[in-house]
Amino acid sequence: METATNALPIISLVTFLPLVGGLLLMAIPRENEGLLKGLALAWSLVVFSLSLAIYTGFDPASAGYQFSENRAWVESLGIRYVVGIDGISLFLVLLTTFLTPLILLGSWHAIDKRVKEFLICFLVLETAMLGALVSLDLFLFYVFWELMLIPMYLLIGVWGGANRIAATLKFFLMTAVGSLLMLVALFYLYAARKGEAPSFLLADYLTLELTLKEQVYLFAAFALAFAIKVPMVPFHTWLPRAHTEAPTAGSVVLAGVLLKMGTYGFVRFAMPLFPDAARLAVPYIAALATIGIVYGALLALAQNDVKKLVAYSSVSHLGFVMLGVASLSIAGTEGAMLQMLNHGVSTGALFLLVGCVYERRHTRQMADYGGIAQVMPWFALLFMIVTLSSIGLPGTNGFVGEFLVLAGTFTADGDFDLRWHVAVAATGVVLGAFYMLWMFQRVMFGPLKNPKNKGLKDLDLREWVVLLPLVVLIFVMGIKPQFMLDRMEPSVKNYLEQATASRLPKSDAAGHARLQELELARVARKAHASAKAEVKR
Repeated sequence: METATNALPIISLVTFLPLVGGLLLMAIPRENEGLLKGLALAWSLVVFSLSLAIYTGFDPASAGYQFSENRAWVESLGIRYVVGIDGISLFLVLLTTFLTPLILLGSWHAIDKRVKEFLICFLVLETAMLGALVSLDLFLFYVFWELMLIPMYLLIGVWGGANRIAATLKFFLMTAVGSLLMLVALFYLYAARKGEAPSFLLADYLTLELTLKEQVYLFAAFALAFAIKVPMVPFHTWLPRAHTEAPTAGSVVLAGVLLKMGTYGFVRFAMPLFPDAARLAVPYIAALATIGIVYGALLALAQNDVKKLVAYSSVSHLGFVMLGVASLSIAGTEGAMLQMLNHGVSTGALFLLVGCVYERRHTRQMADYGGIAQVMPWFALLFMIVTLSSIGLPGTNGFVGEFLVLAGTFTADGDFDLRWHVAVAATGVVLGAFYMLWMFQRVMFGPLKNPKNKGLKDLDLREWVVLLPLVVLIFVMGIKPQFMLDRMEPSVKNYLEQATASRLPKSDAAGHARLQELELARVARKAHASAKAEVKR
């Protein structure tokens, strides 16, 4: 796994500048709220501007890690500060730095208590998320992974709704349990490198030979931690409550970035570290992803709370991401990566739009609205565009990702036939269009019956500044996705080589026999399909 180094530690600068900004805010008196907000916003814009240098300097032809940094940290234990970016993590980093200033500006009036603490919390969270995305040392990754919990816990628990404590505890406990199991698995891996220098480097573990039994248990521990974060059914129960109780900023960062940590974890760690166990897990991952697509859509249909509907739509949309991951195909994996980004932009925009109207009316019930397009026409227009992107209208970002996932999974030449999963998942597209358009119709159209809605003001300048970049990005990603796919493809191919190459030791006869059964079944299935096609001709 070759890495390209860079003299300027651009990744460290982008990762830790938000934390430095948070420390600077500590020196400013809490009474100076305007100064605190302005400095936090300006600081986040500087971080975003610096992250653009990563994009412009990124070599799209390289499959290895770029801008890498490798320094000793706890040398006696083999813990190093190793960071880098490839085509898989590049756009997730950019999405994080892009959304942060928009979220801070979107929360300008919504957060009116403990403003200083909120801003510090958010900047610390940005550093934690970026650190997890660029870490190439497993111990370093785990530190950032756990660090994300603390500011997110505070964002919901301090600035959330009436039932915020219950939502926060459920989020924290479920995530912590999965993380502890991953930590145990990490220590097992560390001990498995007998006779070699101590190391937590991802590159060192990608060559480690483990029996199939060991891989299955270790994969299960990593996969559980990531499945909870995604969240996959049946580990999704914390998400709707967390979204509902979180402030708008918390909901946007949850949908935009934090949920992607789970899907990213599967691609970066779980699948390539334990490739033989991952091959066996494909039908289970695909089944849970398909169930999540349909189940999340049906739950969204049953909601009267706009925010809850969008929250359950996340369960459905991220099911498409995991289906693409399970395909172990180039098109399916690229579709999954695109869908991560698409969901962050579209669902983040939906939560910001819901926040705009919530600040005016302080209610999220659809029954309290109706006909507001008459008094907020520009708001309705932007809401319609984001709704259409969420349901995957051609020309918007949502279409390309879903299409690649379904096409890549349907044509995948793997150990298992996933075409029936694709057929069922396709119903989720139809259901998604139904619940999103149904919600839009109830909120925007019809008679303006509620007198409280007659005085609603349309979008102001600040809200335009927040929402317009997301709307523009929806069309740019939908019409010209190649600028992302070109940079992803070499790294995706490299990942698939790692995730499909067996690393069983020669002594594991039982493991080799099990994989041989899979291969024979795949060959027999292909022969049967060829025979059927020949008969039809």
